[in-house]
Amino acid sequence: MSNPNGRKGASFEQAVCDHLKADGWENCERRVKNGRADRGDVTGLPNVCLELKNTKELDLAGAMTEAKVEAGHAGARYYAAILKRRGKPTSEAYAVMSLDQFSQWARVLEAHGYLR
Repeated sequence: MSNPNGRKGASFEQAVCDHLKADGWENCERRVKNGRADRGDVTGLPNVCLELKNTKELDLAGAMTEAKVEAGHAGARYYAAILKRRGKPTSEAYAVMSLDQFSQWARVLEAHGYLR
């Protein structure tokens, strides 16, 4: 019997990749699952690991723990969890990161003159 949550997750993963591609990340694509050594759900964003969740209940802590572990497997410096919002388009999904990760992103933006 097929897993409806798997189809729902795969559909969301493809929608996120399509959105990122439209935003200029042309190498973005769904990543092949690696079981316990999973390296995130999306590839094509340099040094970034994304864990995508399309679930009825939002579990921020669980999603972030998974993203951090998978970033370690991928050797990625940055990671975030992308969580589907019920009844909203993909563009309005939540992108969740720790305060430490946010501060690092802000420093990169500042260094390139984007926060002035």
